[in-house]
Amino acid sequence: MSERVVLDADDLRRTLVRIAHEIIEKNAGAGDGEGDSGSGIAIVGIHTRGAVLARRLHEHLEELSPGDVPLGDIDISFYRDDLPGRAPTDAPIVHSSHLDFDMAGRTIVLVDDVLFTGRTVRAAIDALFDYGRPQRVQLAVLADRGHRELPIRPDYTGKNLPTARDERVYVRLDEIDGVDEIAIGEEAAFGAAQTNGEASQ
Repeated sequence: MSERVVLDADDLRRTLVRIAHEIIEKNAGAGDGEGDSGSGIAIVGIHTRGAVLARRLHEHLEELSPGDVPLGDIDISFYRDDLPGRAPTDAPIVHSSHLDFDMAGRTIVLVDDVLFTGRTVRAAIDALFDYGRPQRVQLAVLADRGHRELPIRPDYTGKNLPTARDERVYVRLDEIDGVDEIAIGEEAAFGAAQTNGEASQ
């Protein structure tokens, strides 16, 4: 079962630093001049690997930005509509999340590992609005593999990875997998190292 590594540990680190700079540049002046404690940007990771990436991204942002950048995470379990026996209308189920800050007036940057169909991001946005009403929501993904089923486009992309539908994208992170890398492999290799950002990476 063949695999090819498309980003190694150094590539991944450089990619996150670049995304952090892009977030700062795109949101320059956010929260300035109003004195509103709910203004500015906040980072929210989608479990599991998106939450890990969000923590790393948060560290880079704190080095670049003098202001406080809140960090949170969303844990979303949902019924995949691409599995036998699952009805297409089965809705995502939102479980425990950590959003211990006021989202009102903020720009929330959602962080995920791989963007594929867009269904995970849609569920995460629904969850966010159950907790509050941010001023805007942006999306940062480490890899975009295409094959979208919903009209969702990332604001920040680490790497575009054209893939066939029968391929899988593996995001491996040191905190979980003991190594930092992104690889593309055959569908038959899909197993324990799968990325959790979407149902079918």
